[in-house]
Amino acid sequence: MTVTTHAATGAATADDQPMTHRQVMEALSGLLLGLFVAVLSSTVVSNALPRILTDLHGGQSAYTWVITATLLTLTASTPIWGKLSDLASKKLLLQIALVIYIASSALAGLSQNTGQLIACRALQGIGAGGVTALAQICLAAMVPPRERGRYGGYFGAVFALATIGGPLIGGVIVDTSWLGWRWCFYVGIPFALAAILVLQRTLKLPVVKRKVKIDYLGALVITGAVSLLMIWITLAGKNYAWLSWQTAAMVGGGLVLGALAVVIERRAAEPIIPPHLFRYRTVTLAAVASVLVGIGMYGATTFLSQYFQLAREKSPTIAGLMTLPMILGLAVSSTVAGKMITKYGKWKAYLVSGTLLLAIGFALLGTVRADTHYGLLSLYMAITGVGLGLTMQNLVLAVQNTVARSELGAASSVVTFFRTMGGAMGVSALGALMNNRVGHYLTENLTAAHIPAAGAGGGGIPDLHKLPAPVVPLVTDAFGHGVGVVFLVAAPFALLAFITVLFIRETALRTSQQD
Repeated sequence: MTVTTHAATGAATADDQPMTHRQVMEALSGLLLGLFVAVLSSTVVSNALPRILTDLHGGQSAYTWVITATLLTLTASTPIWGKLSDLASKKLLLQIALVIYIASSALAGLSQNTGQLIACRALQGIGAGGVTALAQICLAAMVPPRERGRYGGYFGAVFALATIGGPLIGGVIVDTSWLGWRWCFYVGIPFALAAILVLQRTLKLPVVKRKVKIDYLGALVITGAVSLLMIWITLAGKNYAWLSWQTAAMVGGGLVLGALAVVIERRAAEPIIPPHLFRYRTVTLAAVASVLVGIGMYGATTFLSQYFQLAREKSPTIAGLMTLPMILGLAVSSTVAGKMITKYGKWKAYLVSGTLLLAIGFALLGTVRADTHYGLLSLYMAITGVGLGLTMQNLVLAVQNTVARSELGAASSVVTFFRTMGGAMGVSALGALMNNRVGHYLTENLTAAHIPAAGAGGGGIPDLHKLPAPVVPLVTDAFGHGVGVVFLVAAPFALLAFITVLFIRETALRTSQQD
């Protein structure tokens, strides 16, 4: 059997003496700074991507892949980071993840074409995956579940701050001629360096030392299965038909690799995703709900930026400001729900109401068009944001409250893994759908106006300022309608998440860190 020993320095104290509020907040400052960096890595480019891809001569497919590449590697690496955190120093792993983020950000800023940019974004996803997963795991190691809601609210608030600040920072950067879009990648580096230093000084967790046996084969097979399925979703309907031999090969290959991963994980001494975790009803249902929520969550943040810039002709900076209702809804609901959960110890009602509001918000956003009144749009975004704020952190909390402390890392990463997997597949599929619908509506508009299709500038991301004046309203109408369809398709997935969380059994939140 494997023998577990604790590091001599501080382990007993850390286990026997709960951290004071001040100690938690000091350590939390580094975790939140790291989380801010991870979220910033995706949001800072969201409003800048149309400008970036215009400069690099990329199209809608490249737009989707710049987002998907990060989500793909983030998804595949999350369970590996989570499992490593149960075997090695959480602080060291978190700092390594931040170093990966710094290196990949510097390389992304030097990209000369979309291929290089996508490759750097894939590397960035590995670092972001580590930071996102390990921040939650470190919090779980510091405070018991009953108190975790109180601090988990800060995670939601920082997520919202980065989601607000990212597009605004990115928008200002690309709108400032003497900076340029490359600074969208450089801007996060100082924050990452600061996070490393703060964590070194404030984060003091016991290091559990034991014989480590990493499941490399399981990690490889899981990554292969997820990658095949996402590549298929991204390319199907454009590069080849949905019903084709390529679809059969990729879907079949993905399912075979998935089945093989289950066999490998059942036999592995230290599985990346321990199969026995799914014997817990809460873990299984939370994983399903996370996939469904992820599909809509990443779609909302990804395609709203395109809507404001390409359907409403706004600059990247203004586009970021116009998403404030959704982000404020997320920040406020996450913070308030966290405090209420800590006070009363009840959490299921927030999951149920959050997923229901998410479904309603997506359904309402499905009605938007290029000329939708901003007042109505703000209400729809606020409802969606509140739904996300009530759902995201509490799915993790429910799982962490279910499993033993020794498996907090693996269990926490399972929720993040399935959420980002759903998000990656959702962005790919919804991106393909949007590309199809925008093309369809634009063709209809051009035909009705007796304008040749060449007048719209091809199939890439359009630069509205360079299009002929009569074509611009036809393009904005097509993008407005296309984004509406995307949200309408996302709504049923949120509704399924609502049905799923209804079956999660609420259990009292533990008040100590002991198993």
